[in-house]
Amino acid sequence: MTDNRSVLKWLQEMKDLLNPDEVILIDGSQGQLEKLREKACNSGEMIKLNEEKLPGCYLHRTAINDVARVEDRTFICTPTKDEAGPTNNWRDPEEMYKILYGIAKNSYVGRTMYVIPYSMGPIGSLHSKIGIEVTDSIYVVLNMVIMTRVGQKVLDALGQSEEWVRGLHARCNIDESQRYICHFPQDNTIISVNSGYGGNVLLGKKCFALRIASYLGQKEGWMAEHMLILGIENKDGDVKYIAAAFPSACGKTNLAMLIPPKEYKEKGYKVYCVGDDIAWMRIGEDGRLWAINPENGFFGVAPGTNAKSNPNALESTKSETIFTNVAYNLDDNTVWWEGLNSNPPKQGVNWKGEAWDGTSSKEKGAHPNSRFTAPAKNCPCISPDFDSTKGFPISAIIFGGRRAKTTPLVYQSFNWNNGVFIGSIMASETTAASSGKVGVVRHDPMAMLPFCGYNMSDYFKHWIDIGKKLGEKAPKIFNVNWFRVDENGEFIWPGFGDNLRVLDWILKRCDEKIDASVTPIGYVPNPEDINIDNLSITKESLGKILKVDKDLWQDEIKKTKEFYEKFGESLPKELIQELNDLEDRLNK
Repeated sequence: MTDNRSVLKWLQEMKDLLNPDEVILIDGSQGQLEKLREKACNSGEMIKLNEEKLPGCYLHRTAINDVARVEDRTFICTPTKDEAGPTNNWRDPEEMYKILYGIAKNSYVGRTMYVIPYSMGPIGSLHSKIGIEVTDSIYVVLNMVIMTRVGQKVLDALGQSEEWVRGLHARCNIDESQRYICHFPQDNTIISVNSGYGGNVLLGKKCFALRIASYLGQKEGWMAEHMLILGIENKDGDVKYIAAAFPSACGKTNLAMLIPPKEYKEKGYKVYCVGDDIAWMRIGEDGRLWAINPENGFFGVAPGTNAKSNPNALESTKSETIFTNVAYNLDDNTVWWEGLNSNPPKQGVNWKGEAWDGTSSKEKGAHPNSRFTAPAKNCPCISPDFDSTKGFPISAIIFGGRRAKTTPLVYQSFNWNNGVFIGSIMASETTAASSGKVGVVRHDPMAMLPFCGYNMSDYFKHWIDIGKKLGEKAPKIFNVNWFRVDENGEFIWPGFGDNLRVLDWILKRCDEKIDASVTPIGYVPNPEDINIDNLSITKESLGKILKVDKDLWQDEIKKTKEFYEKFGESLPKELIQELNDLEDRLNK
């Protein structure tokens, strides 16, 4: 196992607290994992699916009161409330340790304590970090094996270092009134109790890879961001990499697994997925910003994923995948979800475990937040260099949101600080499906509002400081908006694979191969420089979605001032200056 004193000491503390009947180290071997899968199937925790149609795939159902991340039960536990900032739920660390240990005490009696050593990022990379999670859930073990690099080799890489993240997960009684997901940034510790749902219990994901990692990044001089990483190979064979942040419902996974339009394919363009959710970025020896995807799999939302909307994502689920809270097809021992196809099972079981006839029932078969956990290697467009320990040099950073009128299809920031400002005022409009009211603007800076592990004012300042270190080698920063609508409320831009046309312009701007128009908000494309060949969109319509409406942006300034108020005097002066400069340019 290991002779690391800090690891052994903590594991003994956990054993004394939780009082398990048995302790098993997850070594990553296929033999051990197969025994765990068999045990989970025998207990009813998982169902093995059709080996011919879905080889190595399983179905799992969570408790019906435990189906999503719980932001109101998620806390940043720092010595002072100011360190957590105005956008996080805060609790005193001493108080929370007492509460959490009280809930978890003896909760493993009659259960097994699984010890999962895992690496976020390729083992041995300077970008990577190591964690150890203890859990009483085989479901968690098997998901972590997909999402991270797991096993004895991780402990070998850790050696005697004390720099690792401690993670305690205890299912307890799945009591939502006693459910807590707590982060202790100064202690490198995460504790989750009374949940069995992936987003709350796969502690390597948002908990470590964003909340704890963002704090570590600030302390150590790197960045942990809620961003996809995408590689684009042009007709000359040159590959450039983009990192992009989007709030929910803005096409993040679709962009990460983009399929080029036919005419681009014929010219030799290729797109490579490096990651669909999280990017860790640091300044390399060459002075550029380099990124890795710290994850090793996809934890995707199932409903709406189909052969048309995202064929690469669907293909990724065809083997070695765990499905959570989707519908079960008894006819052929497979799974189904809304939006997969138009053939729901007649003999089915819904996500609650109830008999369900998909051909007549008005109830949904799959939960709206049902998930698939699939290995990254399954993705047809995964980067051939996915496991690179060096990482990928980032040429452009993109922010985006869903805005019906205000934001142009694409624009470029004037400079790094202006780009940080653009990221800080990121916002998306709600849809009728999610809120009952269209057009309510919700701010989500850098798509990190629920995931920043410390005061967001300090987070903004960290971005500004990174820009100073990068200097002229900093990636160019852009904003995109695929969601401009016409007078009938119809989307003007086709989206999906045709978004490559916009990315092509972005990369040409990075190489200074193309001009742009100067506007109050940034550099906007000249309509003739966005390739719309073989699209139904006209140059006139393209011109409309590239237009900057000064009146709408004046209103945006008012909303930004209101949003900035919550940060008080701690907001970096550079952002206040950018806001004032924008207002001046609009008034001129």
